[in-house]
Amino acid sequence: LNSEAELNKKTQHLQFVTTHDQLTRLPNKELFFDRLERATLKTLRSGRFTALLFIDLDRFKNVNDSLGHGIGDQLLQEVAKRLGATIRKTDTLARMGGDEFLIIIEEIKELSNIGIVAKNFIDSILPPFTIAGHELFITPSMGISIAPIDTEQPKELMAFAEIAMYQAKGLGGNKCQFYTAEMNSRAKTRIELEGYLRKAVSQNQFTLYYQPQFDLRSGELTGCEALLRWQHPVMGMISPNDFIPLAEETGVIIAIGEWVLETACLQNKKWQESGLPPIRIAVNISPRQFREPGFLEMVERVVKTTALEPEWLELEITESLLMEDIDSAINILRRLEAQGIHLAIDDFGTGYSSLSYLKRFPLSHLKIDRSFVRDLTADENDASI
Repeated sequence: LNSEAELNKKTQHLQFVTTHDQLTRLPNKELFFDRLERATLKTLRSGRFTALLFIDLDRFKNVNDSLGHGIGDQLLQEVAKRLGATIRKTDTLARMGGDEFLIIIEEIKELSNIGIVAKNFIDSILPPFTIAGHELFITPSMGISIAPIDTEQPKELMAFAEIAMYQAKGLGGNKCQFYTAEMNSRAKTRIELEGYLRKAVSQNQFTLYYQPQFDLRSGELTGCEALLRWQHPVMGMISPNDFIPLAEETGVIIAIGEWVLETACLQNKKWQESGLPPIRIAVNISPRQFREPGFLEMVERVVKTTALEPEWLELEITESLLMEDIDSAINILRRLEAQGIHLAIDDFGTGYSSLSYLKRFPLSHLKIDRSFVRDLTADENDASI
């Protein structure tokens, strides 16, 4: 009798291990999908709605990278507890893997209830977590798909919720987005664009335009800014607004950024060698590039190989990037300044920096964000700024 009970216990344990995530003890992807299939079938019979919520934690990688995977794992366990305390017994919470969680909300009578439920889950994650003495703030991006409105197929329901989640991420995170057909078509375009983007550097599809900078008093040319353009052989000229965020997200910006810096420095050196008066060339540095290990070494290498004197190079960094991790940013900026490179804050006025922080940055220019000066001739407030 004892051996039979032990066998049952072992069988139950094995079943639990194969159907649950070991870290959070939540249902895993396989068990979740089985429950999703049942929920969508039930929806077709009952005439009520089933919502699928796809949650991804914003910038979770930063926790792992800066504090280690042990802290990251504890954070995932705590998030799982908070989400678990928020769901009803009839609903299902699962961990997809990584920092992704899925929730099935069943038997929904009114569509308007879904937004309220979703907000409750988001609100549960927002208060700070205290782990091993660290106070951690985390925000979620959430995508929602609804059966049978969006689809009756479980696999499509998951795909649509994930697409909506990426839409929320694209809006800056800490957002909730519902799936729409238009979003699906945009996601397909994005996948195509990503494929083209990865080939664009090796196939020399990028080009730089140089926007001149003048002294308004004297009319003298004082510098220029390198602007990246993508001329695709089939799609034509693609706007930076369409491809820069994608390049940033996928990491392709690292290769693109180095190419831009090298090309701009070489061009400036050529102008000087042709006998033109030397001017400073400004190059935008993306957030992903700035945070990349080896960024300083890359800049040093490019300046050395192109033989451009560092005083004729200016790097532009957005204000919001500098405010993310001030001490780390100051350290990088000071090392760049020590090389003789000039530094500028781009989009100034949008990143909420205070003057006390500003004076700590070794800057040569502040570039006021265009939203403040666009209506300079027609708006008294813009004019006074």
